[in-house]
Amino acid sequence: MSFDQFDVHPKCLDALAKQRITAPTPIQAESIPVALEGHDVIAVAQTGTGKTLAFSLPSVTRLADVKRRRTSMLVLTPTRELAQQVDKVISAMARPLGLRTVCVFGGVGMFPQTKALRAGTEIVIATPGRLLDHMARGNVRFDDLSILVLDEADRMLEMGFIADMRRIISELPEERQTLLFSATFADDVRHLAQDFQRNPKRIEVGPVAKPIDTVSQAMYGVEADRKTELLSTILKDPEVRSAIVFLRTKYRTDKIAKILNRQGVKAQAIHGGRSQNQRDRALDHFRRGNANVLVATDVAARGIDIQGVTHVVNFDIPGSFDDYVHRIGRTGRASESGSAITFVTPQDLKDLGTIERGLGKHLPRTEWDGEVQVRSLYNPNGGGQSQRANHHGRKGPQRPRQGGNGGNGNGKSFRPRRRYAQRAR
Repeated sequence: MSFDQFDVHPKCLDALAKQRITAPTPIQAESIPVALEGHDVIAVAQTGTGKTLAFSLPSVTRLADVKRRRTSMLVLTPTRELAQQVDKVISAMARPLGLRTVCVFGGVGMFPQTKALRAGTEIVIATPGRLLDHMARGNVRFDDLSILVLDEADRMLEMGFIADMRRIISELPEERQTLLFSATFADDVRHLAQDFQRNPKRIEVGPVAKPIDTVSQAMYGVEADRKTELLSTILKDPEVRSAIVFLRTKYRTDKIAKILNRQGVKAQAIHGGRSQNQRDRALDHFRRGNANVLVATDVAARGIDIQGVTHVVNFDIPGSFDDYVHRIGRTGRASESGSAITFVTPQDLKDLGTIERGLGKHLPRTEWDGEVQVRSLYNPNGGGQSQRANHHGRKGPQRPRQGGNGGNGNGKSFRPRRRYAQRAR
């Protein structure tokens, strides 16, 4: 199948050809024809499957003949990084048709955004909070709006944007097309669809909220005070060409990035406490290869779409299965292979059990010289008994394994076995 089988604008096809995008992904193949017909759509698919183009291509085609300088399309996203990513995709389709886009998000001055909005634009991509600021100042009106897109709807709800979303949508015309795209379809997302959509066509592609097959997964049992030591060793492996390391707090994100740089690992930190310019610079360094490690929090990294990320490391185990799926979805994109590594301490049993219940299996354990015994609360056979994750007590760095990849018996520092790079079966 190719994109020219869809009734999309020829100039959009030319734009796709210039980007060497030739074949639609499954979610694109299912969503584009339905959206082109003007139906409301609920599209649920894993992260990294091409949802942005799935709503951008039909929407821009339908806007080809709209009145110029009238805002006809609004895309709501949970984070600034995702807003910028969506703007990049839509702009490539819209520009050849003479359609303008404005990307609106917080953390930067309002004047450039105000100027662009008041000059007139057909497409607005925005985070909810900053958009409400502009609406309160009369910088943008939606009298002519015909298309609303709720992108990463599940994440917007998780981040507490429901009240802001309701305020925004209450100001939009009732006669419109509403496209809802999400990685999961829990009850809160279902209720959102019921409130804001009319007879939507529901499309689900692949298992919902499951890691994609191109990502191998593994875990290391480790004491909290040895995580940095283990991380440094893993990142220095030649197979780790480009990695995103996830932590839970802004302070520790900066701290780990500084430690890595002192150890000769080129790392950049990105989190909600940094200015937009700092975040943009960090992402630019990472994309260009000037840094091969991005140390990030969940909120800051949401929506980052960077090709070629070979590894994701959960330095701090995520607190929910959805967050786990979204994190490791930063690698293995566009059918490329990737590896996801999760550090688990003896205090992380509850979170480990949550992840393994979502997966329906145990995470493959990786042996290394400093591993600790970790018991899983998940029992794939049912029942209440916990399952033993591995059978090794704590070993210090001066007690390497004899032979194999775990050590060479000469007293040198530990080295993780390379089993983490293998595909999980």
